[in-house]
Amino acid sequence: MALSCFYPHYVVSSVVEITPERLATLGIQYLLLDVDCTLKRYSQQAPEPEIERWLDSLRAANVKMCLLSNGVGARIQSFARLVDLPYIAPACKPFTKGCRRAFNELGFVPTATAIIGDQIFADIMAARLSGVRAFLTTPLSPEEEHWFTRVKRPFEKIVMRSYFRRFPDGVWKDQSTRD
Repeated sequence: MALSCFYPHYVVSSVVEITPERLATLGIQYLLLDVDCTLKRYSQQAPEPEIERWLDSLRAANVKMCLLSNGVGARIQSFARLVDLPYIAPACKPFTKGCRRAFNELGFVPTATAIIGDQIFADIMAARLSGVRAFLTTPLSPEEEHWFTRVKRPFEKIVMRSYFRRFPDGVWKDQSTRD
């Protein structure tokens, strides 16, 4: 199907559903994390305590993480300091530049890496083009997003309607064997 190149491998409501145990069963050791509307609301400077606990649980399980954002470097750098993670910004998603940088500079292995993000036409496409697995999350407070993100949301709904027709349960399904 033509839309399958936009399909995430996994769909979750929130990043906190992605447990270290689940990542281990999937063989995922490295995460590239979108920032805005994935780890925090766009207007916030810091993540909610629930997200901080989730990041700590991943660190405790030795999951290596890097922020991968199209946001402006200084703003993302400030957030990266708060959560004590390396970052790549601007990542130029959906292009593979940011992912390749993580592979080269941080030693992330594509077959053991996943991207977690809230946008199909940035995060999911970057994952697909880079050959890594993709988790799509429900965006945190999309009403705060820039207009250029909001204008893409109706098209994302079309993709996801097709996705859920093909994969009705949608959550935690490894679609890579069905593509």
